[in-house]
This record gives sequence, C-alpha cells and structure tokens, in this order.
Amino acid sequence: MNNFIDHVKINVTSGKGGAGSAHLRREKYVDKGGPDGGDGGRGGHIIVRADPNKWTLFHLRFTRHLKAEKGGNGGKQRSTGKDGKDVIIEVPLGTVVNDEHGNFLGEITNIGDEFVVLEGGRGGLGNWHFKTATKQTPRYAQPGEPAKQMDIVFELKILADVGLVGFPNAGKSTLLSVITAAKPKIGDYEFTTLTPNLGIVDYRGFGSFVMADIPGIIEGASDGKGLGIRFLRHIERNAALLFIIPADSEDHKKEYDILLNELEQYNKELLDKDRVLAISKSDMLDEELKALIQKQLPTDLPTVFISSVAQTGLSELKDILWEKLNQEV
Repeated sequence: MNNFIDHVKINVTSGKGGAGSAHLRREKYVDKGGPDGGDGGRGGHIIVRADPNKWTLFHLRFTRHLKAEKGGNGGKQRSTGKDGKDVIIEVPLGTVVNDEHGNFLGEITNIGDEFVVLEGGRGGLGNWHFKTATKQTPRYAQPGEPAKQMDIVFELKILADVGLVGFPNAGKSTLLSVITAAKPKIGDYEFTTLTPNLGIVDYRGFGSFVMADIPGIIEGASDGKGLGIRFLRHIERNAALLFIIPADSEDHKKEYDILLNELEQYNKELLDKDRVLAISKSDMLDEELKALIQKQLPTDLPTVFISSVAQTGLSELKDILWEKLNQEV
C-alpha cells in the first residue's frame, strides 16, 4: 500500500454549547434565594496542530468524520458546565488547510503551530445573568449555541530546501540515494518514483540541507498529463530547484526549456526560485562532449556535470547548492 498521502478531505463537527441553568436557590433557612443557575460550557473546538514526526497525511486516510464533545450544562449555585473536549488533528509541517470551496483556513509550517479551524458553540448564560430590580426571579436561561459542521481539505506541500526536477529516469532517485541516507526505489524504466522522497544532505561535516525527489514531470504535466501535476505543489515550498538532465539526452537545452515551461504554466512564482542544472550520468562523457553540451546551455545558469554511479562532481554540486541556500537576500 502507498503510505504517502498528500490530500485528504474530512467532515468535521464542533461541539454544541451547553445550556445555561434556570435554577432557583432553595434552602431551608434561606427565604427567596433567587436565581443561581450557572452558565453552560462551550462546545469542543476542532484544532489543527503541527506534528514534526509525521511526513504524510496517511494517518488521516480513512478518517471520514470527526466530532468534538458537547459542552456541559450549567448547574445550581452558579456552577459553570464543563467545556467540551477538543478534537486535535495532528498534521505534518507544510500542510495547508482549506474549506471545501478552496478558501484558505490556515497552514502549518513550524513546530508548535496550531490553530482553531472550527470553534465550538458558546455556552448559554444561566438565569442569574437576567436578574433585574423589577424581575427578581427569572425562570429562563439561554440555550447553548448549536454545533457547526463543514468539510475541510488538508493538502500537504513538502518542506525541503532543494527540490529535484527532471523527466522520468533522469537519475534523480539515484542522486538522492548517493548523497543522502534515503533509499528510494531505483529502476531503468519511467515513473520509477511514484511518491516524493526526502533525504538529508550532509555538507562538509558541519551543515546539512533537505533534498526532495519529486516524481518525474513530463511535457504537458501542468495540463494533467503523467504524474507531475499531482506533485508539482511540493515544488512550491522548495527554496531552490535542481534540474536534472541526463547526459544521453538528445537535446539538453530543449529538455530544460520544457521543464521550465511546465513550472511556469503551473505557477509563475516558481521561476523566482534559485535554479541549478546538473547533467547526470556524465561518466559517459569526455571533456570535448562536456564543452559541447555546455555551449548549448544558458550562460547565467550554474551547471555541473555529475555521475552518481562514479560519484564525480557531487562535492561541487553540494558547494553550489549550499551557496544558493545561504546567500543573503
């Protein structure tokens, strides 16, 4: 079963507020004790909270409905009813929450983040609030506010420093497996990677950054072709983009332009991110072929020739990425 789930829809209901009490004080030696009905407790909230130990929405995959607890009713002697128990929905960092119409409700990006997505009903006031000089014994109290119900949509956008962008079978998974401890599935056929993979890159023993392998984009991905459109959202949260084009590509410049165009069609703001180009599988190239390929590529784009198998060019690639991630804005 695929454990990577990045889109979940759940119906939630907040708790109904407790009713206020219309109690009148009656004690043996207290004449005309008057109203002493307490307030009702509030209904439980629906709260979304960050959980840094989660990286997917899989734990919510089979959750169809969540309902918070009703608030307790008020009692005598002005005692307030108990607040309803909140429902806490824990989600990974990078989760965006919208309503069923696509309206933004909030997002979780940092450890400790939480917000109320649906408030519980307010508890009703007890009858002692309504006592006046002319109405000494009110025999009524407020009911609690009703519960609220809505559909909320959770959408995960992976938080990573560097996102790998490239056609299927370009060598992205192999690169990730070599420079991180991640163990993505690797094969010599298209769409080997069906879900994003994350890995931590160690930089010269004193630093590190997170790299994400985004499933292969193809021409037309922004129009819904292939797998790319499903995972393009994860690129939005990457600080820098590393384009991977294999050395045996028929036209390196054209392939880069196609990838760039798909990102632009999906979200033009992606073009504002720092970009680095790596020519993978370059162990099959000699210096003359490398120079020929270099002439075809944009001059303002940092380019490095790498081979994950031969482990060449990887230190240079790390240096370039580290500089991009730590440059002053």
